[in-house]
Amino acid sequence: MWRRDPRNQRNPRNNPYPARGVMPAVGRGRPVVSLWRWRTEIGLLVLGAVVVAVTVAAVTNGSWWAFAVLSGAVSVPAATRSGRGWVVAHFWCVFSRHRIQAVCLETTMHTTRGRIPLVLWITPTPTGERALILTRAGICAEDFEAFAGELEAACFARRVRVARHRRRANLVSVEIVRRDDALPRDIAGNRWVRVPSSREMEEPPDTRAATLLLPQAG
Repeated sequence: MWRRDPRNQRNPRNNPYPARGVMPAVGRGRPVVSLWRWRTEIGLLVLGAVVVAVTVAAVTNGSWWAFAVLSGAVSVPAATRSGRGWVVAHFWCVFSRHRIQAVCLETTMHTTRGRIPLVLWITPTPTGERALILTRAGICAEDFEAFAGELEAACFARRVRVARHRRRANLVSVEIVRRDDALPRDIAGNRWVRVPSSREMEEPPDTRAATLLLPQAG
């Protein structure tokens, strides 16, 4: 039977509801930061507007070849397995980025001014996604590990792995695992240091062999 190691009780950082009098106030971010958070959506909106404008102009001028080229550029990737996989993988990247930001807002992983860690980059991996995060003053990699359960639930993931940069502790790597690992591996590498999990389960030692060796009474 599995049990928790008493030395690895859940980190007290993981209390998202402190006294109301000391609850940090979550405010709005700066315009530049907000644009960075929504960069993908803004880019897609601009691209869609450009495509519509070019298509309308081509149809109006009788240039059907431009409309055919645009239609092919959209339909061909959608018809291939690799194209659909690329779209799905990057959809999960955008989804996870917003969910990580939501967890930072709903927990204590933000400053008293309401500033949350900045997701610099997020990219697909064979097992899910990996995010590179720039923390704010007062927030560290151990905070992300303490809230790993909330991150897993928010991102619909199986598990979350946290690592910090070996030289720059304000850089945090959060790996979101959605699929089984092909091979167990360490995400730390040479530049990253895995943050020990406070939720590890430890199996108690097997005492049956020692019991059999004890002398029987009577």
